[in-house]
Amino acid sequence: MAAKRRKPPMRHINIGDLSRGQASRLIKEASEKDEPAYVLRYGKPIAVLISHERYERLMNEGIDPSEH
Repeated sequence: MAAKRRKPPMRHINIGDLSRGQASRLIKEASEKDEPAYVLRYGKPIAVLISHERYERLMNEGIDPSEH
């Protein structure tokens, strides 16, 4: 039996890093790598950042994140 591949954990971005002039760099990295990331506030997830390409793929598969 083949072993299941584990998904790597999602990246975490602290909201404070976004307000310290890092927002552009962090968003660009997530977009270029096409990797979703949690945005954390006080260590708790408050949002998920995904690239536009990933969003379009979800929409094309019939999954509308804004409806969930």
